[in-house]
Amino acid sequence: MSELKLMKGNEALAEAAIRAGADAYFGYPITPQSEVIEYLMAEKPFDRTGMVVLQAESEIAAINMVYGAAGAGKKVMTSSSSPGISLKQEGISYIAGAELPCVYANVVRGGPGLGTIQPSQADYFQSTKGGGHGDYRQIVLAPASVQEMADFVKDGFELAFKYRIPVLILSDGVIGQMMEKVDLFDPIPRMTDAEIKEKYPWATTGKKSGTARRIITSLDLDSHKMEEHNIKLQAKYKTIAQHETRYELIDCDDAEYIFVAYGSSARIAQKAVKLARAKGIKAGLFRLITLFPFPSKQIHDMCGKGAKGFLAVEMSAGQMVEDVLLAVKGCSKVEHFGRYGGIVHTPEEVLEAMEQKIIGG
Repeated sequence: MSELKLMKGNEALAEAAIRAGADAYFGYPITPQSEVIEYLMAEKPFDRTGMVVLQAESEIAAINMVYGAAGAGKKVMTSSSSPGISLKQEGISYIAGAELPCVYANVVRGGPGLGTIQPSQADYFQSTKGGGHGDYRQIVLAPASVQEMADFVKDGFELAFKYRIPVLILSDGVIGQMMEKVDLFDPIPRMTDAEIKEKYPWATTGKKSGTARRIITSLDLDSHKMEEHNIKLQAKYKTIAQHETRYELIDCDDAEYIFVAYGSSARIAQKAVKLARAKGIKAGLFRLITLFPFPSKQIHDMCGKGAKGFLAVEMSAGQMVEDVLLAVKGCSKVEHFGRYGGIVHTPEEVLEAMEQKIIGG
């Protein structure tokens, strides 16, 4: 049954994995996401659902365990924080190339390098442009609350299996560590091996006499076949862009000045909207929920609805702003405001940036 609890974002993510019917979680601790594996170890989900939880010897080992389990049609998940996600990139590219479903989370911390354990959004390029090698994409969901940390696990698995694609839940140290009430969804039973074999004809579930071989790989030394595979992947990404774009408009009906943000920055920008409205400034917030697919058309359409300027708000030196510029296509002014190195901006700073860079700029 559904249940209302007070939880950290990381804990909600972990509990949602159990309730979503995950078969396995393979991970490795790193701040600020260590509560994910800590919660799972303490909760002993094998006793509840049969879910396996294993601390691998490294991040590289963890993502390759995900690769193997996904190839067998299992619901499998991992999580880490920025440097750990960097180590997983080769495996993620393999999973995308082999067209396998999985869900993983990045609770972003400041960089570059080991950086800091404080929150950041500086992994946007890595997350949305394909952090590993090759022309691949992945669906990226950006939670802005503890509730969404839980809900996006369930949504992520649905999307991952629908399109046979990795799904990234891109969080940060604010959302991962903060505590809020969360309405946990009803548990979903794990699929049996027989159900997996029947539902997922691509899965490697064991060969019996008279049945066709099921081979999963991301390798093909024939360039023409590899190009055909890439064309197929690009067509899939185009379909995802057409059908899975998600966003939220807040106070945008009459807005002349639009904050564009995701995750914890969107929460801060929402408060900046209220401060702006109190001063008579018609501000609104365009909150990104999917970072890929990016809602380019919907942002561009804001120009025709009276938007005079856009401020991209992010905890980075300026990454998401490039996609906002491409979306706006010169129809309105676009500027960036960000803090980095683990500094979290305030609503007052965000509003001041809008006044200086867009309204008075």
